[in-house]
Amino acid sequence: MANVKITATENGPYLIDGSATFTDAEGNEQKTSGSMVALCRCGYSGNKPFCDGSHKKEGFTAAPIELTVE
Repeated sequence: MANVKITATENGPYLIDGSATFTDAEGNEQKTSGSMVALCRCGYSGNKPFCDGSHKKEGFTAAPIELTVE
């Protein structure tokens, strides 16, 4: 398994480099587009688990941190 770096941005989402495969609520396998996945950590996203920018409107604050999964 390759190392995966997860960055919790200051006052924002978790960012994960690369694309991801996931199973949606209907049981369908989906793949994200793009080269980065942004996951909600404020709890306000209307598109959970993905970030939709709601943290800005809600005034979410949190310190940044980096985590490497080995």
